[in-house]
Amino acid sequence: MSPAKHLLNDPKSIVLDCLKGLVGQNSNIKLNEEYKVVHLASVPKDKVAIISGGGSGHEPSHAGFVGEGLLAGAVCGNVFASPNVGQIKKALQIVDNDMGTLIVIMQYTGDVLHFGLAKEQFYAQNPKSKIRLLAVGDDISVGRQQGKMVGRRGLAGTVLCYKLGGALAAQGGDIDAVYKVAQFVADRTATIGSGLDHTHIPGTGPSESHLKADQLEVGMGIHNEPGLETVPLTTTKDLLVKMINLATDTTDKDRSFVPFQNDGKDEVVFMVNNLGGISELELGGIVGTALEVLGEKKFKVRRVLAGTYMTSLNMPGFSISLFLLPRASESTGYKTDELLSLLDAPGDAPGWAWHSKSEPGVYTPLASTGDSEEVAHEGSGTSIAPTSGKSFLDSISQACKDVIEAEPLITRYDTIAGDGDCGLCLQAGGEGILKAIADKRISQTSVVDAILTIAEQIEIDMDGTSGALYSIFFNGLASGLRSAAESKKSDVATAEVWAEALVQARDTLYQYTRARTPSRTLVDPLEAFVNQFASNPSDFPAAVKAASDAAAATAGYEAKAGRAAYVGREQLKLENVPDPGAWGVSVLLKGIQKVINA
Repeated sequence: MSPAKHLLNDPKSIVLDCLKGLVGQNSNIKLNEEYKVVHLASVPKDKVAIISGGGSGHEPSHAGFVGEGLLAGAVCGNVFASPNVGQIKKALQIVDNDMGTLIVIMQYTGDVLHFGLAKEQFYAQNPKSKIRLLAVGDDISVGRQQGKMVGRRGLAGTVLCYKLGGALAAQGGDIDAVYKVAQFVADRTATIGSGLDHTHIPGTGPSESHLKADQLEVGMGIHNEPGLETVPLTTTKDLLVKMINLATDTTDKDRSFVPFQNDGKDEVVFMVNNLGGISELELGGIVGTALEVLGEKKFKVRRVLAGTYMTSLNMPGFSISLFLLPRASESTGYKTDELLSLLDAPGDAPGWAWHSKSEPGVYTPLASTGDSEEVAHEGSGTSIAPTSGKSFLDSISQACKDVIEAEPLITRYDTIAGDGDCGLCLQAGGEGILKAIADKRISQTSVVDAILTIAEQIEIDMDGTSGALYSIFFNGLASGLRSAAESKKSDVATAEVWAEALVQARDTLYQYTRARTPSRTLVDPLEAFVNQFASNPSDFPAAVKAASDAAAATAGYEAKAGRAAYVGREQLKLENVPDPGAWGVSVLLKGIQKVINA
């Protein structure tokens, strides 16, 4: 469900507050507060002006695209509500010029009626003016039958009309030429959106989610309109395969609006638009996956646009748009290079995101240089065998399995006392080590080589502080095993060898962390385990119990290191949960004990 909380002064002033902030960032634009019109500070009289507008809540559309090479003005209604005729006429008056004005709006009944009426009234009062209106409908989720009366909805593809039309206007194109190129873009753009939920409108009461936790909606509009269908929450790739198929399929005559040929020769400009509530992390994954899907479908992507162009307030969703470029054999009046040149032309407005003025790069995975043989570590020194190779690997496996199973609990602890990633980090490390064992990359004949491989795997798979601490510890343990074996003149990793090695590993770790017990960190159970085991190497269970007790005791400790140090002390006392990293150490040691004492 989209958040029902908003940062604002007053729901009634939110639009004007936003517009004031916009012009406060840019001295090249001005705001007419009475009519809520944002416009160029100096409108050229010798160039076609493009204006747009509609309901607010779609920022940066439309006011964020006012700038050189894009819009000359934008008219802003209230949230999801069309501006009135008086506002629109004021905008037309402000941008009036000798070359003409093109109105580009999204195809919604209120916008078409109000902008159309304003256009007719302004022309009647100014018969020498040149005014054209283009209503863009690029949403393919509304079929011909459903939209036969009102037409398709306008979505983020409208921004491409601003850009190419605005670039041609900046170059001196006349009103007919500017209109035609914008119309061409609109006719050959297919857009479809998907959302995890609807958005919440500021000033309204809390709303209940209409989608379950495991559902998403394909084909959603940008005003909380229902989508084409509700489907189970799936992978990004499966979703994009579905969306791209819907956008490019020509067999469904009800929804086939753009003349794709799907013969491996279609060239497109591809846009991914954040509808407001998708993280940059997710958006990057969507872009990369979409390019993979388009490649598999043999589309040639000439440009990639990705960012926040047209939102639905804070809707957790995104849309994709494909602008089909003309082939040399088509008699469209346009050449692909000319259109790309207009797309790449400078556009000086905050809403226009940077894009590469070349075709997208192709990601090529690095070829693996490894094999399934056991890894030999150069300079590992004396070959130190475990007392039992099978028990050695079995104990490591059991510890990893246990920490993976404990992930939900560790994550819950870390959500309260940290940043919520400890369980997932430990899970990733455990899974990586189990795979290394399955691939026979962890030696069962040399404990030093095995420990070094574990340290390397942790470095690869475990992010954050935990990964670094574990990797340092295991590298120190490998060095400690060599030193202890030499000092005890042993080629077997006896309990005494392990005890001495563990002390050295702990001391190595202490060179890189200031945490000392009691600190409410993984150091607490680790210190307890090492001290107890060093004092009596023959009693492994006692050392594990000492670690387990120390981990549990962290619930009452004041946090002195780690992320928990930034959490309020009273909150930690109230929650009374142990440190997640400490608990993870306890789980790992208990897993080892299951095998050793079996």
